[in-house]
Amino acid sequence: MPSTPSTSPVEIQIGQRIRGLVPQRIATIKAIDVVDTDLLDVFYSDETGASGSRMVTRGEWEAFEVLSEADVAPAFTADADEFRLASEALRIKYAALYDPMAAINSSDVDPLPHQIRAVYEELLPRIPLRFLLADDPGAGKTIMAGLYLKELMLRSDCERAIIVAPGGLVEQWREELSQKFDLKFELFGREMVDEAQGRNVFAEHPYLIVRMDQVSRSEDLLEQLEDVSWDVAIVDEAHRMSAHYSNWAGEVTETKRFKLGRLLSRTAHNFLLMTATPHAGKEEDFQLFMSLLDPDRFEGKYRHGVHRTDTSGLMRRMVKEDLLTFEGKPLFPERHAYTVEYDLSPAERDLYDQVTDYVRTEMGRAERIAQDGDKKRGNNVGFALTVLQRRLASSPEAILRSLERRQQRLDGRLREMQRAHITQSTPNLAGGGLIC
Repeated sequence: MPSTPSTSPVEIQIGQRIRGLVPQRIATIKAIDVVDTDLLDVFYSDETGASGSRMVTRGEWEAFEVLSEADVAPAFTADADEFRLASEALRIKYAALYDPMAAINSSDVDPLPHQIRAVYEELLPRIPLRFLLADDPGAGKTIMAGLYLKELMLRSDCERAIIVAPGGLVEQWREELSQKFDLKFELFGREMVDEAQGRNVFAEHPYLIVRMDQVSRSEDLLEQLEDVSWDVAIVDEAHRMSAHYSNWAGEVTETKRFKLGRLLSRTAHNFLLMTATPHAGKEEDFQLFMSLLDPDRFEGKYRHGVHRTDTSGLMRRMVKEDLLTFEGKPLFPERHAYTVEYDLSPAERDLYDQVTDYVRTEMGRAERIAQDGDKKRGNNVGFALTVLQRRLASSPEAILRSLERRQQRLDGRLREMQRAHITQSTPNLAGGGLIC
């Protein structure tokens, strides 16, 4: 039961908690100034921290309620889950105010200016994220992805994440995330499918690194992946998720990797693509690739002179010349291309002339093949012969090995054709006739 106030105003004591002095709030007495026997000037602070003063008479004081500690103490009867939710919201709010770059200060990295701008100016403000990070090789895209992941985790905004990378890079991803960011991701393997015993393997593991081809080529894995949602999905070497228009049919030919990218785009809240080579020179294919991020903006076949590929808000690309240190100095040495001339020995000159004549002759054949309709085969032959010239410029040993391998392939092809010809012209006595 609350205590009963005294009938004398001078009985008011500093530190008492009064209900009624401030409307709908509990006030704490801070100081008392005696004006008259029946009149006091009371200074107080309320629950919100606001302070003030008020003249109090005997009649007013008798209507107030002096509270004991038991009356003021909370009852602790609120819902525990709601309390945890409220406390987490406050923690996230004030943590960001105290340290807006908490991921940097809690990771073993020294990020560069362009990496900080990418994470805190390009990626984090976009919710949900649909973005292509296409900086030049060596810009540290893995560090940017790690900072982005950790920042979201510190803000309790990433409870499930998947990283898709080529098979040769998955171990590197796991090591860097663990050593530099203390993020424990599991490397997906078939043994996980066996351990799941019929359950969805992707639902069992919240933080995964998967091989791009392993998942894209497996129908059962794609079916399971489609039933799981992710807070973040990151694709490294994303240019491998390609698609193109068929010239003769006018239809889109989608690779299995492209279908995997489209699936992740649907099931991930935040979707980040990373590649240093986003554009292969064909605007139609680039538009199909960008449709993984925004299918509405890049709907339909690109037509020259009619369409314009607008990647604003979806893509950032910085070349090495734009990357600077904190002191404003270039991060990479300036590149200069120039020709170094040197004299060939008679033997080297003879080899160079013979390879060049061979290339010119075979390149002519490649052009004729393309003109005859087999454009793909003509391009492949032309590319192979261009490589031979590059190998020649590398060293005599390099061109020798290339020519030997080419001869072995041609000899093998010749033997296959000879065996096929002999098989077709051999009498089939068991059937009582000849197969010609």
